[in-house]
Amino acid sequence: MEVGNFRGIFPGTFTMGNVVCGFLALLSAFEGEITTACWLIILAAFLDGLDGKVARLSGSSSRFGVELDSLADFLSFGVAPAVIMYIVKLHSMGKWGWIISIVYIMASAYRLARFNLLAQTDEKKEFMGLPVPGAALTLVSYVIFCDQIWGKLEYSEYLVSMVILFSALMVTQIEYDAMPDHFNTRRNRTKLMLVFIAALLVLWKPRLLLFPIFASYIIIGLVREAYRFFYLGVGYVRKRQAGSREELEKAEDE
Repeated sequence: MEVGNFRGIFPGTFTMGNVVCGFLALLSAFEGEITTACWLIILAAFLDGLDGKVARLSGSSSRFGVELDSLADFLSFGVAPAVIMYIVKLHSMGKWGWIISIVYIMASAYRLARFNLLAQTDEKKEFMGLPVPGAALTLVSYVIFCDQIWGKLEYSEYLVSMVILFSALMVTQIEYDAMPDHFNTRRNRTKLMLVFIAALLVLWKPRLLLFPIFASYIIIGLVREAYRFFYLGVGYVRKRQAGSREELEKAEDE
């Protein structure tokens, strides 16, 4: 076997680690170890971030890797967080609880499928819709945040609102920042600096600062979209949406 064929093993290892973390998070949630399940989702996100970087550095990016990564993300950031949220709060809402959980899972599946279609076209500088890992990390970090401060889940109505809001944001066309691969522009260097500062803060007090940082990422995307809508005009938003639809149709035809 050629050496190049072994390159896919390295990013695939991190992807499989993502799968394992998602499965262990489900088991932990079923056993009542909610905080452990949340930390496993965060570990899955760390491995998910590494597999893409390793694939690009090793020159082993492939359609197979993209599809495998999406399947892993669906488990770790779609199904597992929905189950955790159901066990933590949504089960007490009766039929509305499992309806909200199902809607979240469906939105995650749609978001990942759309990402795969757009990945076949020109490289996107921004994410279209809230990334599935971003939604999952904000939810589980809120559970960790509450456990650190109060020792239990407080303001659970906010958690339910976040699940509903994130389900909607994942299927919208609101743009969210992606981590750039190159830092040859001022904007990319600014992003890198902000990520570096956020990483330092997380290392300082992860249980307290993970949730505010992830929540800020989502809020900034919403504020920026509102600015574009009200100040740059409806035409800008419609033009961007039309371009996104054309890319999706092109990918489907291929």
